[in-house]
Amino acid sequence: MDRPRFRAYFLHPRFWPLWLGLGLLWLVVQLPYGLQLKLGRALGWLMYRTAGSRRRIAARNLELCFPAKSAAERERLLRENFASTGIAFFEMAMSWWWPRSRLAKLAHVEGLEHLQQAQAAGQGVILMAVHFTTLEIGAALLGQLHTIDGMYREHKNPLFDFIQRRGRERHNLDATAIEREDIRAMLKVLRAGRAIWYAPDQDYGRKQSIFVPLFGIQAATVTATTKFARLGKARVVPFTQQRLADGSGYRLVIHAPLEGFPGESEEADCLRINQWIEQVVSACPEQYLWAHRRFKTRPEGEPKLYGKRR
Repeated sequence: MDRPRFRAYFLHPRFWPLWLGLGLLWLVVQLPYGLQLKLGRALGWLMYRTAGSRRRIAARNLELCFPAKSAAERERLLRENFASTGIAFFEMAMSWWWPRSRLAKLAHVEGLEHLQQAQAAGQGVILMAVHFTTLEIGAALLGQLHTIDGMYREHKNPLFDFIQRRGRERHNLDATAIEREDIRAMLKVLRAGRAIWYAPDQDYGRKQSIFVPLFGIQAATVTATTKFARLGKARVVPFTQQRLADGSGYRLVIHAPLEGFPGESEEADCLRINQWIEQVVSACPEQYLWAHRRFKTRPEGEPKLYGKRR
């Protein structure tokens, strides 16, 4: 995709409220990092109190995935998860607008050599991630150290889409934003020896998925990771990020490439990926995006796991 360009159309009065909101957000993120963490927690508390539908989805997911935890433990985890989501709002703005030097001070990176080795070998990399609430700032921090392309879904509001893409791509001056449905472009990028951020942990429906267990529940799991790795002749390199509790920034880990991937079948590959997702999510559950209806699609004959939307 071409680089985002400013258009005179963005000055139309219909966009003024958004300009005002973005301007206020820009001012807020000039504050010290520690204060923004506190503001994010306050925003998360407000979201917990008002976003009833998302709160119920997150609570249901925690009930399904952590049945051994008590109701009180899951409630504490739910509140922490909303606090993390509130912080993510400010992390998004930091990654878009902070000076690169200020942002870089928050990065604690491990395993960068795995990307560098693949690049030296001219081999593409599927940087396999999950939807942690820290994904925006994690991608920005890694993007300062190594060019990573990304799957992209255009936002309905053209001004917000412009701001979002400009903020993301400033960390990767030669990065490519690939439409989520453009499989040909993704394979082209992989065959060119580039790294692309990709997360296979959401429910994209029955058509492009098979059912394998995730936290003991049959979950519609995309088979695209196997297809991309095989057709793009790419390594699958797991990537995780975590907001550190001491307020010193973020731990980014580029793990060793998956050995023997793709495997003997798509089902075996999907199961292997889901087992990895279980492992990394369980290590930091409060920072995962639980508000997504991960188990929405059910096998034939199985009842729905979420109540009707209000």
